[in-house]
Amino acid sequence: MTAATSSTLFPHGSTPGAYAATPRDADAVLDGLDPEQREVATSLHGAVCVLAGAGTGKTRAITHRIAYGVRAGMLQPASVLAVTFTNRAAGEMRGRLRQLGAGGVQARTFHSAALRQLQYFWPKAVGGEVPRLVERKVQLVAEAAARCRVRLDRNELRDVTGEIEWSKVTQTVPEDYPAVAAKSGREAPRDAAEIGRIYATYEQLKRDRGVIDFEDVLLLTVGVLQERPDIADQVRRQYQHFVVDEYQDVSPLQQRLLDLWLGERDSLCVVGDASQTIYSFTGATPDHLLNFRTRHPRATVVKLIRDYRSTPQVVHLANGLLSQARGRAAEHRLELVSQREAGPDPVYAAYADEPAEAEGTARRIRELITPVERGGAGIPASQIAVLYRVNAQSELYEQALADAQVPYQLRGAERFFERPEVREAGLLLRGAARGGSADPELADADIPSQVRAVLGTRGWTPEPPSGSGAVRDRWESLAALVRLAEDFAASRPGATLSDLVAELDERAAAQHAPTVEGVTLASLHAAKGLEWDAVFLVGLTEGMVPITYAKTEQQIEEERRLLYVGVTRARRHLTLSWALSRAPGGRASRRPTRFLNGLRPGSQAVGARAPGGGGGIERGAAASGGGGGVRKRRGPVHCRVCGRALTDAGEMKLMRCEGCPSELDEALYERLRDWRAEQAGLLGQPTYCVFTDKTLLAIAEAVPGTEPELAHISGVGRRKLDRFGADVLALCAGRELPSALDGEGDGDAGGSHSGDRWQNSTEK
Repeated sequence: MTAATSSTLFPHGSTPGAYAATPRDADAVLDGLDPEQREVATSLHGAVCVLAGAGTGKTRAITHRIAYGVRAGMLQPASVLAVTFTNRAAGEMRGRLRQLGAGGVQARTFHSAALRQLQYFWPKAVGGEVPRLVERKVQLVAEAAARCRVRLDRNELRDVTGEIEWSKVTQTVPEDYPAVAAKSGREAPRDAAEIGRIYATYEQLKRDRGVIDFEDVLLLTVGVLQERPDIADQVRRQYQHFVVDEYQDVSPLQQRLLDLWLGERDSLCVVGDASQTIYSFTGATPDHLLNFRTRHPRATVVKLIRDYRSTPQVVHLANGLLSQARGRAAEHRLELVSQREAGPDPVYAAYADEPAEAEGTARRIRELITPVERGGAGIPASQIAVLYRVNAQSELYEQALADAQVPYQLRGAERFFERPEVREAGLLLRGAARGGSADPELADADIPSQVRAVLGTRGWTPEPPSGSGAVRDRWESLAALVRLAEDFAASRPGATLSDLVAELDERAAAQHAPTVEGVTLASLHAAKGLEWDAVFLVGLTEGMVPITYAKTEQQIEEERRLLYVGVTRARRHLTLSWALSRAPGGRASRRPTRFLNGLRPGSQAVGARAPGGGGGIERGAAASGGGGGVRKRRGPVHCRVCGRALTDAGEMKLMRCEGCPSELDEALYERLRDWRAEQAGLLGQPTYCVFTDKTLLAIAEAVPGTEPELAHISGVGRRKLDRFGADVLALCAGRELPSALDGEGDGDAGGSHSGDRWQNSTEK
């Protein structure tokens, strides 16, 4: 079920989950987009990479991009394949595209798109029907373990199943699992050789029974497209343009499939945020996003940093969390800028024990929703969430909310459209649409009135029942359908009850549920992609966030990103809490998470905070992908000799046409090359990691005399300016430098050279 609908699907300032009127023409599709979003929408040729921070309207940008292309006649709907990671997200995208007048566009998950192709081409490529799909592989893994004489408890069975899934999406065969797992730093739940044997037996069991699993869907589709060029060509003729959402979560196997769909073309738009990479344990990696400019050197890169979701106070905390991050993803982080009015400061709360934390959280939630129940201006229960690190933490909060008579829903529990009352309501509405069960007096009434009349026979009333429990849960489901009908009717004045039933069928197929009135209880992982007016982040202690088994720097940084995702789910109210002991009367030995050091009152900062990357547009290979570049290219680069707009990557580096007269100071250029060679030797890196040849040429031609003049040269980012600026300016001034190899260089040979990362992605 869906606890909240992303407001970035709708115009800024509109109600989340509302329907919008269809734009009158292609130009109207662009109305309301900010400059960077508009650039995404209108860049329809070549590769495009959208680096989109949390709450910056990425889904809005890419849906308007597709709709603009379709409405302007530049894209045929059937030739577009938009790929995302959940059925819910795909359903929302299809719905939004219909509202924008771009129906007919395929929006699917990787697995759904691959399965359709596999089912269609299997008879031609292999013969017969596609093997039956096993939706739950756990039972088969348990049988494989038993055949290997290995006893697994429930948790071990889940973890071993996860290892098999990871192996398949990283294209690791059973016999290679122990070595690859060790090289990847994975902490296997059992002996690695043992897991390799279970994996091999599991694969044999599937072959014996003629079944496949979800990962096989991707593997087999890749196999068909690789082995049958005629089928690959047929797929490529069908799909001419690709859009991939949440690109930071792509696995190596999914990237391989995408490459086969594309062929030699570059008609690809990807959207992602390396700072929201939280699924690496499943095989997801941000490397494809971070290396995009290397794979597509002429790509347009657009950075979205205007946060329309959260208040400045929430955004400040989110930026602060990432300012202390490390690693490659951190070097490409985006510094968000809130576009909302100021709100309350985040609340930090320490409790004596876990039950006290749950009770305090429930009490505060009760305070927020009580004004709404009395007709005031509080916060509806559906716009409040309690987020925790692991699902086992939910029980205390379920009990505390029930005791406070606060309705709640568990995200990841029974799917909305599979609830008995929802299935029954669908049947009744379908019958009413055919004229068989609606009140005759309401035959000419509007859609919401008809729906209220039908659902009123099954327990819906204008006022909710008191208390919680099954009766309240049933009412909440029916009330969600009533609200959906009201939104639908407002957006489709001429629609009929039959149209609403068709909309419900579409949503059910995509598991795109309406909002249910209840506080959401969810893990931080399950909250990805959602947002609420008020968010309570609970259990923020060392050992929980970061989780105990996060040992390596990479694992700990992913835990930091997970907390960042939690913080950025909040629109206005944010509470962060922790308990000093587990049970009442226990020793108060717990400490709040290290990630809040320097951010919560009374704590000390750890390490310097580096500035994040700003927004803007980068065309071709002209700009660096570093964290804090000095300049932002928002328009064309012009030749400094003749004034012509430049598009070639090399010319943009030089800031002049190749054919225009060069003012190269050859002696300076040679001194710069010798100096660069010494620096590269000291760092143990290739020379281009200091400065590229084109950047050295540009310096030798411009002969900058000040830091601002040097910073203006393409390829000289903030960090390179800080590290190498003094030497370069001294050389430009004709002064001799002591040799770096004689010990005069500073010892910080580490990763401050991020200015050219987009061009030089091989640097580690």
